[in-house]
Amino acid sequence: MTTQSPPPLRHALGEARLLKDWIAARLTEDALAESAPGDGRSILVLPGMFTSDRRTRVMRRVLTKAGYDVHGWEMGRHMPGGEEILHRVDGRIASITKERSDPVTLVGWSLGGLVAREYAKRHPEKVAGVVTLGSPFSGNPRSNRAWRLWEFAAKQKIEDSPFGKGLGDKPPVDTTAIWSARDGIIPPSAARGLEHERDRAIEVNSGHFAMACAPSPLVALLRTLRENPPA
Repeated sequence: MTTQSPPPLRHALGEARLLKDWIAARLTEDALAESAPGDGRSILVLPGMFTSDRRTRVMRRVLTKAGYDVHGWEMGRHMPGGEEILHRVDGRIASITKERSDPVTLVGWSLGGLVAREYAKRHPEKVAGVVTLGSPFSGNPRSNRAWRLWEFAAKQKIEDSPFGKGLGDKPPVDTTAIWSARDGIIPPSAARGLEHERDRAIEVNSGHFAMACAPSPLVALLRTLRENPPA
């Protein structure tokens, strides 16, 4: 595996800017949505570790205002787990596609992005594309500041999980990685990935915890959705 180090402490301390970034996005939701109108496709937003749909509300509101058919994952708090998480996502997608049979675009923040990528590898016919935000899909899964919490909560070694082997294998669908050099939890190289592990990588100016609500990642998300419509 690629040698990586966790982000420096100054970046971890910089995560305290979350409230400032959240306020900035809340004040500009309409302008953000109008910057890149959507095409109406269905989008499922997957939250980060230990968070729920509450933490992705700003993102989902902006996507909805931009014209997308947006869905939260509706599974409560995202607790670390293995195969059962992928089965639950499959059930959620089945409910979304009852009325619209088109494949669903998966947008995943942090651990949600890992789940999105792994699901798309197994069910590419159900996925129109994947966008990850600050998700550590490349290199050593122990290079970030969250892996110990994952193992403690999941009660298993990360290497034994769906996210420990073949982590960087690219899903057979369009895949965008949004990453930040300011990320205090995930090293940039892990969230950016290598060229063969995704179709494109977009750098933004955001801390890790603000990836689901700060203006910079939201603009990048809207633009990549607009510029890369489903095949």
